[in-house]
Amino acid sequence: MMPDVTTSPTPDAGADPLEVPGAGWRASGRGGFLHHVELWVPDLARAERSWGWLLTRLGAEPFQSWEHGRSWRSGGTYVVLEQSPALTGGRHDRRSPGLNHLAFWCDGDLDGLVADAPAFGWSLLFPDRHPFAGGPDHRAAYLEDADGYEVELVSSGATRNPPQPS
Repeated sequence: MMPDVTTSPTPDAGADPLEVPGAGWRASGRGGFLHHVELWVPDLARAERSWGWLLTRLGAEPFQSWEHGRSWRSGGTYVVLEQSPALTGGRHDRRSPGLNHLAFWCDGDLDGLVADAPAFGWSLLFPDRHPFAGGPDHRAAYLEDADGYEVELVSSGATRNPPQPS
């Protein structure tokens, strides 16, 4: 059910939406506005190997398992990988309309994670600008899996300012 937008408060220009009642993601009382992300993948076994390693390394725990899918949960949010029988393509194109990438906080050893990633099917994007491809104040790694999905792993020691669009 969609919220009644006619009764939602409108924050003042420049107000922090996290501090305005009813605005921003903390208004739900659930600790975040994102419930789950579902990625349809062409090869569940391959995706489970790469994504399962990454999500577990980032602190998520296996959550659900069924014939065509798996999920991992961290807090109240979970990520689903599904090889749906209704899938119409064989590769995700992050440069087409739709999802470009998912960004995760990396509270651990970013450099170690990047070093281990190729063994699990991930390739480093923008290696000439790593780890500051998002800007000089944004320490992160950008990885792509064999199916074309990109993740941004933001170092918890990085500034919490988002990178500038490229």
